[in-house]
Amino acid sequence: MIVTKVGNVFDEQTRTSAGSDLSPAYLRRACDASLRRLDTDRIDVYLIHGGFAGPEDVPAVVDVLEELVAAGKLRWYGSSVSDPAIVRAMAEGPHMVASQHELNVLRGELETLSVAEELGLACLNRTPLAMGLLSGRYRSDALPAADDVRRNAPWWDFFDEGAMERWLERIAEVRAELTADGRSLVQGALGWIWGRSPATLPLPGFRTVAQVQENVGAAEHGPLPAERMERIQSILGEPLPA
Repeated sequence: MIVTKVGNVFDEQTRTSAGSDLSPAYLRRACDASLRRLDTDRIDVYLIHGGFAGPEDVPAVVDVLEELVAAGKLRWYGSSVSDPAIVRAMAEGPHMVASQHELNVLRGELETLSVAEELGLACLNRTPLAMGLLSGRYRSDALPAADDVRRNAPWWDFFDEGAMERWLERIAEVRAELTADGRSLVQGALGWIWGRSPATLPLPGFRTVAQVQENVGAAEHGPLPAERMERIQSILGEPLPA
């Protein structure tokens, strides 16, 4: 399955995002460019990265996405914008199948998850391992490199001084439940997501072959059993709002 995003304008000189564009001309041009770079004739799921001022902007974008489906360039599309109102508006499109939003045992966008479940959409879950904090590799004295994006972005605080210690305390409280039955901490965290909802598809990152193997190994264990999900719920409550 090939999944990619559209909406951000990329500055080739600085290698950074340069705003957003959801105009029909840009959507068509960006799709063709992605097909060329990916060396494929069809994208399975095309996610809107951002750029909506509100739900009123959605129908014009969906019209272009449906045009690209009809042309055979896309199979389906989805929203990487986690605003529930945007997800509902995009779901008016016949080929809308997925909503990407944050979800892990520590925090998540639960309203978006509920909307996706209601509408029968797949939930593509970003940060399922809390940007690596749920790998067990990191402590206050063992951090990602200073220039790592995980320490230099406004979207999460897993490695921020003061916040990281609190997150680690919460992980310690449920570690035994996550790692029972021979799972690693990573595999338990992914199993928790599957146990939270059958609609979820966690998207864990990886940098090594060993990490890929550990991620794939989570599928052999499957969702956490209901009784352990309940114990984690009693310890932590619901994930905190993202």
